[in-house]
Amino acid sequence: MATYDAEFQAALSKLRDERRYRTFRSIRMKEGSRPEALWEKPGGTARDVTVWCSNDYLGLSQHPKVLEAVTDAVLMYGAGVGGTRNISGTHPAHLQLERGLAAWHGKEAALLFSSGWVANLSALGTLGRILPDCVIFSDAGNHNSMIEGMKRSGATVRIFRHNDVEHLAELLAETSAGHSKLIAFESVYSMDGSIAPIREICDLAEQHGAFTFLDEVHAVGLYGPAGAGVAARDGVADRITMIQGTLAKAFGLVGGYIAGSSAAVDTVRSYAESFIFTSSLPAYIAAGASASLEIIKGADLLRERMFRQIRKLRDRLDYSGIPTLDGETQVVPVMIGDARQASLTSELLLEVSGIYAQPINYPTVPRGTERLRLTPSPQHTDDHIDALVNSLEALGTEMGWRRKDRWGAQRHS
Repeated sequence: MATYDAEFQAALSKLRDERRYRTFRSIRMKEGSRPEALWEKPGGTARDVTVWCSNDYLGLSQHPKVLEAVTDAVLMYGAGVGGTRNISGTHPAHLQLERGLAAWHGKEAALLFSSGWVANLSALGTLGRILPDCVIFSDAGNHNSMIEGMKRSGATVRIFRHNDVEHLAELLAETSAGHSKLIAFESVYSMDGSIAPIREICDLAEQHGAFTFLDEVHAVGLYGPAGAGVAARDGVADRITMIQGTLAKAFGLVGGYIAGSSAAVDTVRSYAESFIFTSSLPAYIAAGASASLEIIKGADLLRERMFRQIRKLRDRLDYSGIPTLDGETQVVPVMIGDARQASLTSELLLEVSGIYAQPINYPTVPRGTERLRLTPSPQHTDDHIDALVNSLEALGTEMGWRRKDRWGAQRHS
């Protein structure tokens, strides 16, 4: 029997040589102690660490009301659903959450998926295929899940420079009126923390009759009235044709969704193979997410504290001369610019200082822009910030990547 293990080992060795091999850290959150956790090291030992790279932005994965909703739903519905949404996998908890998400975004309908990645794959893969002679206009910074969905659709894809409305306008003007047009972009970009010019993109979409598909996964729960996202904050959610979001970040659970017109959502539901043939989210996840949604709507004080801690962290990093990309979001990239140094910095932070910040290397970001991606939360204290910045100061100086001026030209406003 051929195993081809030698070929696989060669491929893995290449990743290790480039310091791009991804290492899983076993992190166990302690009850009620976020962002403090236990790092369970290989060999059975453990140590206390502070987590600085979680997407559980508001800490709702440990909220008592979410845990209670999940526990009650497990006892009511069981641990699994036993099928796809079409075959025994639709429970009242799914329908309740879909209604709640649709109303939250001001849309007619919503649809749940097993992840945000699958939501993007399914929606863009279907929309680009169903819309006649579709051309998709994609921001250069779009997430892998969006890119894979566009590929799957078979539509023509034209890429505009990141957040460059003038370039998008040029590409739209070059496309004949006989084509369907779809503009795919994100509100908050997960690796740079930049924010899209949503209003200007909507202006172009309306001028050219284009469908707008907005990924708000790093925004839902954190921005706008009731936390409904950047489009809601900017007063343009009603001008977005379809919003895609996640339950795996600010909601503190897992799963994804889309929200839009009844016809558009039903088309994705009816044509997307990656939805049709995938087992449904467990009902207890949907019940927990409904509880999270109600908390999020009234979480203004939690959001205010999060942004206060973001400003404090950014101010401390700037004062210390640690290179970052400018921004105001919860994504704070510390720019290192070398895969080996990024990985080593992460390892030393964990081993020496008990600080967990995962390195971000190619292909997630372009080569030469490797970084640590920090995500301050409402639960990070001033002492946590001081400990992190002091450790980064020492490591950046020792390793030579602490050169703030190097990144000035690459920053996003």
